Amino acid sequence: MTPRCDEFRRERMPALNPTPPMAYPPRPAVDATHGPVHAAGAVRSCVVRVLAMGVAAFASPAWAAAAEPLAVAEVRPGVFVHTGLLEDWGPSNGGDVANLGFIVGSRCAAVVDTGGTPQLGARLRAAVERATPLPICYVINTHAHPDHMLGSTAFVAAAPASASAAAAANAAATVPAAVPVPLPATAPKFVASASYARTLAARAPYYLNALQRDFNLQLPASAIVYPSSSVTGSLEIDLGDRVLTLRAWPTAHTDNDLTVFDHRTRTLFASDLLFVRHVPVLDGSLRGWLAVMNEMKRLDVATVVPGHGAVSHDWPAALDAQADYLGALLRDTRAAIRSMQPIQEAVARIAPSAGSAWVLTDRFHRRNLTAAYAELEWEDDAARSAPGPTPAASATRPGG
Repeated sequence: MTPRCDEFRRERMPALNPTPPMAYPPRPAVDATHGPVHAAGAVRSCVVRVLAMGVAAFASPAWAAAAEPLAVAEVRPGVFVHTGLLEDWGPSNGGDVANLGFIVGSRCAAVVDTGGTPQLGARLRAAVERATPLPICYVINTHAHPDHMLGSTAFVAAAPASASAAAAANAAATVPAAVPVPLPATAPKFVASASYARTLAARAPYYLNALQRDFNLQLPASAIVYPSSSVTGSLEIDLGDRVLTLRAWPTAHTDNDLTVFDHRTRTLFASDLLFVRHVPVLDGSLRGWLAVMNEMKRLDVATVVPGHGAVSHDWPAALDAQADYLGALLRDTRAAIRSMQPIQEAVARIAPSAGSAWVLTDRFHRRNLTAAYAELEWEDDAARSAPGPTPAASATRPGG
């Protein structure tokens, strides 16, 4: 590898975080979205060489052979969902903590999120193949958190080796500038928000390190799959007599949230824009998330698939508990800032509502408070004095 590529690796892939694994690791010191921009041609050339090292070895991985299909439920005709465990992402549960799914049309199928390890991705692919003989034409990643997207490589590996090479080249092309590299017709299109690739590029080294350290999985850089198609605003895709609308949202849960809406059954894959029982996790903007939820309530939805927790047929009431939790987080954090409480004191004092049914609050609530305080501390006086969102009719404080 040339000296310039060694320099690239040091700059774009810093020393990995030695702290315990997190499903939502902190952003690197260099801003994950607007980090330093190198000369595009040199960077792309180096990335191609860095990623290509693992392509040939990864084309037929051992974990992809004879994978046991994941358990899925057909929640609406042609809409299948695997419900993950209400636990933190880690080796004790095999990374199986996020809801995953697929939608089958008359021509092909679309996968929505791929799971927290390559093994889970292989098992999801096996579940698709058990449910339908039709090919997978789209793999949709709803956001760049490891429990939702590290299984994507199983769908690249399923294609011919040329598809794996094209995927690696496409990953290179998206860092730092998007230069589309078409995948072969035999490979699915990988689709995500337009903000997804840059966020993933900043975090990928941490994800790979966590897989090696905690799951005993040593994967090449090519195991991180970047989108071949990006969504700004919205995009319609046709699976054959079945149209899906993919919508990229302003910063909310993350800066790269994407939802999938099946028009035939009015099923919304909300992903982590909606948590059910699992306490919501803030990795984007608290105010932005509340605004996005207010807009989502106007959607004509019959069934909603959250990112974590049970599928619901009660819309928009399914949003109520989360709206209450995030609304209380906004009000309580603003109150702490007004009273001049330092962040350490606010984080120690503000607790979830007594009797709430959220799980994993010990893991994520204080982290949410820290993120909320950092966001709200410098908002202008007019915004700070504005009333918080109106609590849901069913409750005034968060519930499960």
